[in-house]
Amino acid sequence: MSISPKAFSQGSSEPPLANGVLRLYGMRFCPYTQRVKLVLAAKNIPYETVNINLKSTPDWYLKKHPKGRVPLLEWDDKKLMESLVICDYLDEKYPEPRLWHQEPYEKAISKIAVELVSKLYEHFDTNSTAILLIAFS
Repeated sequence: MSISPKAFSQGSSEPPLANGVLRLYGMRFCPYTQRVKLVLAAKNIPYETVNINLKSTPDWYLKKHPKGRVPLLEWDDKKLMESLVICDYLDEKYPEPRLWHQEPYEKAISKIAVELVSKLYEHFDTNSTAILLIAFS
């Protein structure tokens, strides 16, 4: 669920966050935000989305993430940054269905594949990246 279809930018007010609600700060076509959204969808985890205009980042967002990057997952008084870290957290916090293998070697091989696909992001547009992510899953 998205709070607003627009992207929040410089001069905008921060939307209030309700207790217990997962909020994903992202950018509409960011492949890293899309990665987190895929995990949230696969696990059927309720969340809300706040899109950030990275060319005119709001001051209130820079207080949450000093580098002004997305994605960022926030709930209650906690925040996580970096898509793979967020995805690992979600996989452990919400164990069903499991997205990583439980056997350590197989899990490591899967993570290598994700890392290789991540390096390809800069060579493909967003739609191609989504196809690659699905192909490796």
